[in-house]
Amino acid sequence: MNEVKIRIEDMLNDLRQERDEIRVKLHLAKLETSEDWQKLEAKMGKFESKVKQLGGVTAEASKDMGRAAKLLGEEIRDGFKKIARTL
Repeated sequence: MNEVKIRIEDMLNDLRQERDEIRVKLHLAKLETSEDWQKLEAKMGKFESKVKQLGGVTAEASKDMGRAAKLLGEEIRDGFKKIARTL
């Protein structure tokens, strides 16, 4: 076998190994991201509910609910960013 063919076959083997490693990482990331997404979906529902409730409460209660909603919204936003980085 000539030297060029050996180098090309070595490159092919390296690329196959890298591809397989990336494939495994993508699969694991998909599983992790899917779990995170489901949790965020549930939190999103709670957030939407809190926003609806804000309209019918007193000013003082509104401040407390607003703070809680803001924290929940920030948590959801951070979760979305984490998932985006994973992708």
